[in-house]
Amino acid sequence: QVQLVESGGGLVQPGGSLRLSCAASGFSISSYLMRWYRQAPGKEREFVALITTVGSTNFGDSVKGRFTISRDNAKNTIYLQMNSLKPEDTAVYYCNAYRTRPTTGDYWGQGTQVTVSS
Repeated sequence: QVQLVESGGGLVQPGGSLRLSCAASGFSISSYLMRWYRQAPGKEREFVALITTVGSTNFGDSVKGRFTISRDNAKNTIYLQMNSLKPEDTAVYYCNAYRTRPTTGDYWGQGTQVTVSS
């Protein structure tokens, strides 16, 4: 059974840090582009970060310089390190695994809540 499970969310004060994890099961992430998205109440889902199969990364403008993404294929897990958190980072964070070859795959996790508030 294919599954992505996010963890590590919670309540943090402005300026604080959190590290999210996304553990995959039922498939190997090594051939997948891995991405983080987030969705705040009343807003559309927003791209946060991606990491390619060879480790190249890209970030949404609102998190550049504050967030980093990494992957550990041996553990079948990706991470999102979030530093200098702001109240506007409050959202549900989702993990996504995507590829188009050799077969198509597009999997999502259930999300983890991140709340930045004093």
